[in-house]
Amino acid sequence: MANADNWQGEVLRTLRDDGSTPGQEPPVDSPVGSPVGSPVGTPTDTPVAVPPPHPDQQHAPRPGVRPHPVTPPPPHTPDSRPVLDPSLAAAAHRPRHGEHLASRAVRILRRTVSSSAAREVAETTAIAETLQRPVTTGRQIAVTSIRGGAGKSTVTALLGMAYAHYRQDPVLLVEADPALGSLPSRLGAESVRWTTGDLAGIVEPQMSLLDVTGYLVQLPGNAWLLPGSQGQIGTMLDTKAYERVMVSLRRYFGVTVVDCETLPAEVARVALAAAQARVLTAPATLEGITSTHAVLQWMRGLPRHMITGTVVALTELVPHSGIDLDKAAQRLTETGASVRALPYDRHLAAGGPIRTERLAHATREAAAALAADAFRLSQQRR
Repeated sequence: MANADNWQGEVLRTLRDDGSTPGQEPPVDSPVGSPVGSPVGTPTDTPVAVPPPHPDQQHAPRPGVRPHPVTPPPPHTPDSRPVLDPSLAAAAHRPRHGEHLASRAVRILRRTVSSSAAREVAETTAIAETLQRPVTTGRQIAVTSIRGGAGKSTVTALLGMAYAHYRQDPVLLVEADPALGSLPSRLGAESVRWTTGDLAGIVEPQMSLLDVTGYLVQLPGNAWLLPGSQGQIGTMLDTKAYERVMVSLRRYFGVTVVDCETLPAEVARVALAAAQARVLTAPATLEGITSTHAVLQWMRGLPRHMITGTVVALTELVPHSGIDLDKAAQRLTETGASVRALPYDRHLAAGGPIRTERLAHATREAAAALAADAFRLSQQRR
């Protein structure tokens, strides 16, 4: 990608707090000719003669007033569309807990009578300290897979939720997979409007954070979403549009998580090369592990930071996968990548919006550890 090295060299702009509400649309200018500030008692039926300005002063700014850059309006304003059809959303059942009631009761009992509670608290504290480390440049973490159905969007949503929970700076989730991606649904977005392709023709370097967030979907906490499509088949995203969006938005957000296309799509390869860390999701099956191992072997032929800055997320899609995860992880780590297992979770398996309070305890721990690994890798020098 052009200017990829500059992505890590620019200091994150200090966000200016002007008292505005994030996500608020910019104010609309008054109509031309409207009587703004006209004196009280001026007869409305008596025209007021206004002398025309001197030709030399028509375009001259007033003394002491800095001209405000005007962003050209977008060529087309899309309509807002619901993420889920109401008639289809009604078919969903009530969200399930990630683990059975009996399992939750046993875990709580063990924490009460076991000494492992102190160790668990220590591990959680260490993960929180890692996720809260300050950054001087925006970190970009790309999530991809070798095939569909590997939990790529789910892992992206879990990472974004973890960063938004622990960090104070803005967090952005970008959907660079416009082919009917499920990231907005997993994040609980009700509607989408502007997409990654739309923003490529709108965003300008002089825009403020308030201007930018006006085109994004606000999520709980300090997080925003940029969808890849409005759920329409045939939406495309080229590498130039992706690069323009990412270069322009990098200064506003401390961490950006990108839900990429599956490999070997061109945008996915560009996103992997430009990101400071990569997460490669793989189903915990024999076929998933085999294909992921082949991708890691290919990455070993690239610059070394590509493989050392990659963590594999082994996702268990069924309760009993029949795979020895320890042996699989050992085989994959031999390539130089890190490996984390994401256990089966009934709440995640059901699809729909992710509710962190309904995730299994083991899932929350694994997701936080995966987020910490990816963030730690993103801070390593290339």
